[in-house]
Amino acid sequence: MPAVPPREFPATTSPDARLSGLLVDTIKTLAIDAVQKANSGHPGMPMGAAVMASVLWTRFLVHDPEHPRWPDRDRFVLSAGHGSMLLYALLHLTGYDLPLDELKQFRQWGSKTPGHPEYGHTVGVEVTTGPLGTGFAAAVGMALAERFLAATYNQPGHDIVDHFTYGICSDGDLMEGIASEAASLAGHLGLGKLVFLYDDNKISIDGSTDLAFTEDVLGRFAAYGWHVQRIDGADAAQVEAALVLARGETTRPSLIACRTVIAAGSPNKAGTHGAHGAPLGDAEIVATKKAMGWPDDQSFRVPDEIRDALAQQRRALGEQRTAWEAKFDAYRKAHPKLAAQFEALQSDVVPAEVLSAIPSFKPGGAVATRKAGQKILEALVKAHPTLLGGSADLAGSNGVELKLPSQSKTQPDGRVLHFGVREHGMAGICNGLALHGGVRAYGATFLVFSDFLRGALRLSSLMKAPVVYVFSHDSFWVGEDGPTHQPIEQLMSLRLIPDLYVVRPADARETAAAWRLALQRGHGEGATAILLTRQDLPIMAETREAIDEGAYVLWQPEGELDGILVATGSEVATALDAAQTLHKDHGKRVRVVSMPCWEAFLAQPKAYQDSVLPPEISRRLSVEAGTTFGWARFAAHQHGLDHYGASAPGKLLAERFGFTPAAVVKRWLELP
Repeated sequence: MPAVPPREFPATTSPDARLSGLLVDTIKTLAIDAVQKANSGHPGMPMGAAVMASVLWTRFLVHDPEHPRWPDRDRFVLSAGHGSMLLYALLHLTGYDLPLDELKQFRQWGSKTPGHPEYGHTVGVEVTTGPLGTGFAAAVGMALAERFLAATYNQPGHDIVDHFTYGICSDGDLMEGIASEAASLAGHLGLGKLVFLYDDNKISIDGSTDLAFTEDVLGRFAAYGWHVQRIDGADAAQVEAALVLARGETTRPSLIACRTVIAAGSPNKAGTHGAHGAPLGDAEIVATKKAMGWPDDQSFRVPDEIRDALAQQRRALGEQRTAWEAKFDAYRKAHPKLAAQFEALQSDVVPAEVLSAIPSFKPGGAVATRKAGQKILEALVKAHPTLLGGSADLAGSNGVELKLPSQSKTQPDGRVLHFGVREHGMAGICNGLALHGGVRAYGATFLVFSDFLRGALRLSSLMKAPVVYVFSHDSFWVGEDGPTHQPIEQLMSLRLIPDLYVVRPADARETAAAWRLALQRGHGEGATAILLTRQDLPIMAETREAIDEGAYVLWQPEGELDGILVATGSEVATALDAAQTLHKDHGKRVRVVSMPCWEAFLAQPKAYQDSVLPPEISRRLSVEAGTTFGWARFAAHQHGLDHYGASAPGKLLAERFGFTPAAVVKRWLELP
């Protein structure tokens, strides 16, 4: 086994062929044994990619299994997450806290080896992968975070951020649109420290990739601005040489197409789609091990030679980390303020000065919440040195347009990301930014286009990554653009995603509170979606500048209540006006509840929930400019929009669709 290369550039001498071959066979047999024991999984990909993975992990990847969160470690992303046993084998063999017994429990209840890699569940897994293409996009985000932090914090003679992002992707990854979106942006930005090994085995679940995928992949990536190579993925020397070249290319991301054979080593299933997503079977495993010269009567065998060699490597990796710590100590002495800031950013604690920078809004007047959001974001980027994000080509409309340098090849410390019309890629990249550590990420688009990025947003929530999504133009009030751009079901569909906080603020004051809530949600808590209006909304004295409870009593008249109006966003002011009219003109005492965030409200103790929505008061009406589906949990009656919008001025649509105070008063009086 070779020694770990120095950080500045890898050694180029070839590893001992026999020991390297033994490691490859160990990875293969661990994979096929685990899949067979589980009677479920994907053995073919780990077998075919074992050579390239072993070269990468023993010759190039700088990490420390004993300190898996070391900030300057290289990142590795297995975008082809269905081949998870490849990653689990590597993590176990290189010394992460993933015992062999966990590999024996592959895909079983309570194990640390689920069917696809899960961030936060298995140590050493940098990002949840499996939905193809999303890991590729996250790796782009990680590489972008590395370059941004290096440009922001490195000083002459003190390179404290200097690492690579490596990944393995599959044919399926590169068929997915999100990977194309992310690859295009990565090439445009010139992310030279991003290197992907492409497991080009030409097999998908249905059969040969020729069924649907015959394009010139390297030609496409070259057009994106990537450095591309084609090699034999079963030849360790070629893999090593290609990685050396890729690391030497500093201005372009690299894609190395490694021609491989799925289930390589299996006498009867190699090169067939039968090995893609099913166990090899007992007989074929015996035949495979015999062909390798491996004991066929042993399962989960790890030769002592491999354990000893990788233990030696682990010690060398620890020395790399120790050397970095000494380097950081010198940096701390030379640049104490920057060092303190860098260290603080590694935690989820938001500095008090950042939260205090969020502006307050005085009651009176009216402003669109997207415009209030713009003022908030302008203040936040001044206070938070690594708040990084942008829009999918709608910055001015979304309220995230900032007068700051844009991120680019020539401005690697730029604070503004222009994602282009690439919503899904944007969300995947934001996941990578957030998971890398050291930055807070946000992405913005119209609410109706949240459909385009839902897959990556779902992963934000599954990973409980603190990404902030800004969705403007949140209802039919979009107006003249018509039903194609007027969200109806999107708001409720976002609420269906577990651990996602969906915040629809009622005015500028609640918008400030929404950002405060979002920034205080760290890793392990989840993503936040902030939904903002196109139209102006009155800034109400009754709203709160803290909405951590998710809902609160906005207003009520004195005396015994006749019922409750529950509203969100732009309908809160309408509900308040209606309740006051009901009291003045009809003698009805109706409480108004602002509920900007269902999820935060449902996380409160039942006593608090009952204080806002007393169980004995059953006469309740929800008011929200979207589908009524789901509101029955809070209100027996719903006033919403269960049909598409129309192209017309927003005020006219409000009258036609019944979203005026008078219409709400009428609906209340008609309640049974």
